[in-house]
Amino acid sequence: MHGSNWCEGPAIRARRGDEGDRGRNIMRNEYLTLRRPYEPDNVKLIVVAESPPASGKYFYNPEGRITEPLFAAMIKQLGFSCTNKANGLLKFQQCGWVLVDATYEPVNKLNHSGKIKVIERDYPLLRDDLARMTPDRLTPLVLIKANVCQFLEPKLLKDKFNVLNGGIRVPFPSTGQQKQFREKLGEILKNGIGI
Repeated sequence: MHGSNWCEGPAIRARRGDEGDRGRNIMRNEYLTLRRPYEPDNVKLIVVAESPPASGKYFYNPEGRITEPLFAAMIKQLGFSCTNKANGLLKFQQCGWVLVDATYEPVNKLNHSGKIKVIERDYPLLRDDLARMTPDRLTPLVLIKANVCQFLEPKLLKDKFNVLNGGIRVPFPSTGQQKQFREKLGEILKNGIGI
């Protein structure tokens, strides 16, 4: 990992510039290593988000804070409360929910076209990750964040995945969008899987 170490975390290395295929694969593998212990045996819902943030506040980092926007919003959507993130991740897992990122390269500091370029480049990896979790492609998927919804919904539908959004764009739950996130995600879940 030329000059990087595990303690820094993948987002810090991304900001520092360890790029290229090798660097991207290392980052992706580190994020997946954090996610795998919390993947449910029986996946009931796959939530597809944009990417881990450059800040390092990764959804599946059990040492993170329960106040991180996406984590807090998902736990609230499930009607749970938790005292630490590891406990909340276990509850998320017990419900059969898993969160997958469209790319594991932090893109939140890029402009719209830069984000789409990275998500498009990594689409085959996302498609393969989803196919591993839902080989029959029947497990429901919900897409979060407007650009993810707009770009990925047609691609995933074309590849025969069960995307529930139906054109509804769920905003990221921060900067005043928490209520809209909860309402739109709630509408999709109610109509799609009866939650």
